[in-house]
Amino acid sequence: MIDGVVITKLKIISDHRGRVMHMLRSDNPVFKTFGEIYFSTVFKNIVKGWHLHKQSFLNYTCMHGNVKLVLMDKRESSKTFDLTQEIILSPENYQLVTIPPNVWNGFKGLSEEESIIANCLSIPHNEDEMVRKDHNDNYFKYKW
Repeated sequence: MIDGVVITKLKIISDHRGRVMHMLRSDNPVFKTFGEIYFSTVFKNIVKGWHLHKQSFLNYTCMHGNVKLVLMDKRESSKTFDLTQEIILSPENYQLVTIPPNVWNGFKGLSEEESIIANCLSIPHNEDEMVRKDHNDNYFKYKW
């Protein structure tokens, strides 16, 4: 596991009316501050990545569909420098992945239907604190 990444098993409450899918509470140890929550969708075999946030903690969960989340640690001072971590996110394996600043990440849609990921950032989205690279960039040496 990449240093600083935390995976938290989440609770789903289901009954005949539908589901309640917990994500993040202010009393959870991974909670920092609230900046913004947004939803990102991805189609099958489409990759959204690579990007990192220089300041923000990310909190990802997948509430519909199935995605492969890939994390890559290029922080030279990290004890997990150059490590890659793959995590499958879905409602069937419902979990929250908390990603610290400066960890590269991207995800690929695996489901036939459009998948939906929620991201709760610790600061409001700001393009100036982000770095983006193409998903096929040779810097990563990763085959999606």
